[in-house]
Amino acid sequence: MMGEQTREGGGTIMLGGDQEPGNYYVGVDVGTGSVRAALVDQRGILLAFADQPINQWEPQFNHHEQSSEDIWAACCVVTKQVVQGIDVNQIRGLGFDATCSLVVLDKQFRPLPVNHEGDAHRNIIMWLDHRAVSQVRRINETKHSVLQFVGGIMSVEMQAPKLLWLKENLRETCWDKAGHFFDLPDFLSWKATGVTARSLCSLVCKWTYSAEKGWDDSFWKMIGLEDFVADNYNKIGNQVLPPGASLGNGLTPEAAKDLGLPAGIAVAASLIDAHAGGLGVIGADVRGYGLACEGQPVTSRLAVICGTSSCHMGISKDPIFVPGVWGPYFSAMVPGFWLNEGGQSVTGKLIDHMVQGHAAFPELQAKATARCQSVYAYLNSHLDLIKKAQPVGFLTVDLHVWPDFHGNRSPLADLTLKGMVTGLKLSQDLDDLAILYLATVQAIAFGTRLIIEAMEAGGHSISTLFLCGGLSKNPLFVQMHADITGMPVVLSQEVESVLVGAAILGACASGDFASVQLSSAPEKDLLPTSQKSQVLGQGLASADFVIFPGCCPFPALRHCQHCGISPLNPLCTEEAMARMSKVGKVVFPRLEDKRYYDKKYQVFLKLVEHQKEYVAIMKGD
Repeated sequence: MMGEQTREGGGTIMLGGDQEPGNYYVGVDVGTGSVRAALVDQRGILLAFADQPINQWEPQFNHHEQSSEDIWAACCVVTKQVVQGIDVNQIRGLGFDATCSLVVLDKQFRPLPVNHEGDAHRNIIMWLDHRAVSQVRRINETKHSVLQFVGGIMSVEMQAPKLLWLKENLRETCWDKAGHFFDLPDFLSWKATGVTARSLCSLVCKWTYSAEKGWDDSFWKMIGLEDFVADNYNKIGNQVLPPGASLGNGLTPEAAKDLGLPAGIAVAASLIDAHAGGLGVIGADVRGYGLACEGQPVTSRLAVICGTSSCHMGISKDPIFVPGVWGPYFSAMVPGFWLNEGGQSVTGKLIDHMVQGHAAFPELQAKATARCQSVYAYLNSHLDLIKKAQPVGFLTVDLHVWPDFHGNRSPLADLTLKGMVTGLKLSQDLDDLAILYLATVQAIAFGTRLIIEAMEAGGHSISTLFLCGGLSKNPLFVQMHADITGMPVVLSQEVESVLVGAAILGACASGDFASVQLSSAPEKDLLPTSQKSQVLGQGLASADFVIFPGCCPFPALRHCQHCGISPLNPLCTEEAMARMSKVGKVVFPRLEDKRYYDKKYQVFLKLVEHQKEYVAIMKGD
């Protein structure tokens, strides 16, 4: 058994207890405000954890920037910390995930400025940057066919509008000098291996790449970025690999020295951070918990990754088109499955905004500090204190919030929407702050319910939520999601599920999870003898390999390095997911409160309806 977590210096947690010798994997997660790393064993248990803050700049409203050099340096710090005291020769693989931010480098791989100040150190346009509003409006006006794979409307947070903004606004200082435009996860894998190949996850989800057809020349020409077509897409990626595929010759000697790892260990093609979280939780074995998804396909599960923003990841065997929900993307998260991705922009940031901007926040800070609690733990206990005999959720009977303070990502896909609060009073005491905090958490959960309804109307069948990310550590946030959606919420045994997902990538790249038991697929799915021989010829130890017929409808993708048949055989990844993802806790909805939340949901929907009416009035004659 693992010991208790004990915080050591430098942002590192070492997990005590006797460790059986075995194989280890390092997962690195670059979030919005910090870089985190973990050392994970073959059971999916974290042996060490470290984090390091990273800088952000906001030179003007809706412009958010970071530095790739700053981020790589933080990756090196945390990776060295988590492998201290470990025989590094037991580390078999390295996986990266990161936010879908845009990294700009010149032809010699040096940073270029993405700002009017000309500061080349700030060479990343962050995912939450909304500077390209004009550009995305024009892109959506084209009604090009690629838009059907992003819910019909492209988000300002995707890369095409940001690239167009750079061309139109920073032609001389950035655009004309650029040699490489990376999604941040792909930048990290390049930095580690020297391989410029892009992950299918990044290109399909944020760049309009098609796993079936590749790049669509007509789209880039139509929006004014024909430069990429003429360059054979060299600047944005013309070699594409599935997530978890092993890159090149592994970790370069230079990167190995930076990271404190052995040169040559396997480095995986990367994932976007939310997708790594989905990979880390969605495959858990749920037997014995009384859940509706037990014995059902993994497609009945929805992974909700909730941190600075919230992402809702649902998978399907066949493509499902949901208006206002991104996708379907083939093999973007779980190989062999189509992904739909709903989302809510800046949910964690919204909670911080509402709480920290309240007049009672200084009092809250002082009282939380006196109790050695976080402000949110204190607010949760304060809500329990003031709720008296009623359920805590009933405290907001007269207070309602519409949470789109940064526009709506899904399913309305309307970046012009604003936040709303109704039911305010003159009171500004701690009770008032606690109830506003509760109403905000509820509004985020109602937004999840709206996304689920849209996905189910499109053809998904969802019965269980799997939550991970920073907000999933807040018991009020989890319970409100269960109560408001009416679905049980599964929390992972390992709370750092995103890091487990990154480590799963490294495990897949290492080849340690290539073996699948003969009984895990029906008789008709077995490989023919000739193909078994081909697999065994690659040095694998057993003939017990199976594959879904036709699991790769797109043979242009590179084949799985383990089975040699499909791009990252789904069963190779499923084994890693099942072995390294475990249920920690299940939170069931309070069904007796359903009628109350149904009423609040009606009010929730009225809020946005009224907001649109107000806009129409103000625009009218």
